[in-house]
Amino acid sequence: MNRPPAITQLRGTGDIGTLTLDWKPVSWATVVDHYAVYVAEPGATTYTLLGKTVYPHFVHRGLGFTGVTRSYRVVTVDAAGNRSQVSRSVAAANKTSVTISGQPIARVGFYDGKGSELALSPKGYAEYPTRFPSDVDYTYGTSVPSVDWSYLFPGPADKWAGTKNHTVTFRFDLTAVPEQDLDLALWLIDSHASIPGSAVLSVNGAEVGRLAFANGATKGSTIADTTYPGSPLKPSYLETPLSKALFRTGQNVIELVKDEGSWIAYDAFGVYARK
Repeated sequence: MNRPPAITQLRGTGDIGTLTLDWKPVSWATVVDHYAVYVAEPGATTYTLLGKTVYPHFVHRGLGFTGVTRSYRVVTVDAAGNRSQVSRSVAAANKTSVTISGQPIARVGFYDGKGSELALSPKGYAEYPTRFPSDVDYTYGTSVPSVDWSYLFPGPADKWAGTKNHTVTFRFDLTAVPEQDLDLALWLIDSHASIPGSAVLSVNGAEVGRLAFANGATKGSTIADTTYPGSPLKPSYLETPLSKALFRTGQNVIELVKDEGSWIAYDAFGVYARK
């Protein structure tokens, strides 16, 4: 049996709920049927088949929100069914979410894979121009999620929302300037499949950067639950640090300006302190 070449340069990059594996593909001289990806859970001595891919890239999904280190290996399988030697193993961990490691300061929603507690959910997006003519302006502790925070955040590509930029304003109080940086946790149950776009993030009038949103399934405009078996939604998780220097005693204001692409659908939005 002529074994196909083994893959090299296997590496893993962890994110929230997922881990991405990449490796150097074998030469084009080998007709590859697929790459077989194997995983060993913590403490396990055997590897089990995780999945197959024709690309030198594989995403391990559904890993939860607490970081766990797993070991991975990859095998090349050629068109004749011959298998390469097993690659070297690589140990890699998904990230721990700040919703697990941090302490909530102010938030909207439950970080539970559902958007049903938010205004207009699950199918009322067409009412957005009437219900939110000046966009969302939410004050933590006073505003009500089911009334004052729209489940969809539209963008300039959305005709139903006026084909214009939109802004979310989130207000919350701090009794003192934080001693450590804070973290923003923006979880989505879904987003537009092809043009989710991005938004400019500002804190107390200072622009922090641009948040780019992952492609979704374009189903979250009418479905609010990612947790039931077979849900077509594609949730994503965006968490970013916010410098303590941005904040002040009293009211603080976070703004997102959606000036690119189409809508995103919220799971939850919040600010977390580091423990």
